[in-house]
Amino acid sequence: MYSTDLAEVYEMVYRSRGKDWAAEAEAVADLARGHAPDADSLLDVACGTAAHLGPFGKLFTTVEGLEIAAPMRELALRRRPGLTIHEGDMRDFDLGRTYSVVTCMFCAIGYLGSVEEMRSAIASMSRHLEPGGVLVVEPWWFPEQFSEGFVAGDLAREGDRTVARISHSTLQGRATRMEVRFLVGEPGGIRTFTEIDVLTLFTREEYESAFRDAGCSVAYRPGDPTGRGLFVGVKEGGR
Repeated sequence: MYSTDLAEVYEMVYRSRGKDWAAEAEAVADLARGHAPDADSLLDVACGTAAHLGPFGKLFTTVEGLEIAAPMRELALRRRPGLTIHEGDMRDFDLGRTYSVVTCMFCAIGYLGSVEEMRSAIASMSRHLEPGGVLVVEPWWFPEQFSEGFVAGDLAREGDRTVARISHSTLQGRATRMEVRFLVGEPGGIRTFTEIDVLTLFTREEYESAFRDAGCSVAYRPGDPTGRGLFVGVKEGGR
């Protein structure tokens, strides 16, 4: 996971599905300001290629990202010079400041391997919130939503590059093991690579408990942006 090969085609594949990071960023900003109207700073945890972080930069005075994977971080900075993206692990990071809003989007929380790791990540995010600040986390699927043997396929074309992506999901313990094969065609030839993604199927109750124990209220909003919904919490101590 998080290879240079993946970083180069990641956004392209999801654009072919109609994913609109800018629209999602606007919706999250509106949601956050519904709880904290004066919110003016944001940290995007596991920001990847900065597909959300870039649009967030037009909506908040201060935006920063956190990303553990060097290929994602390097590509983000190359595409969007001037962004502040910290190298760090969501489970135990300490940036020495707080923000009005902390986000963790597009199921990145699911890559953590245990409930304890997820709880540590939520606690770390909460520590970086101002009193009354807003935490927004997009989960992976809940256990009851898992579909054994699920196959997905995409075909994306942009400029002189064509990418085919096929994934196959199986249950591994209490996680989704997703084998993802890519076929990339470019003027220089055709190449293939495979990614193995393992995403834990945390329960709704486990997420909610993690929020509350980290000092945040919590509400689950099903549906958008990708069908998995959002958990939204407000840090204790606000007016």
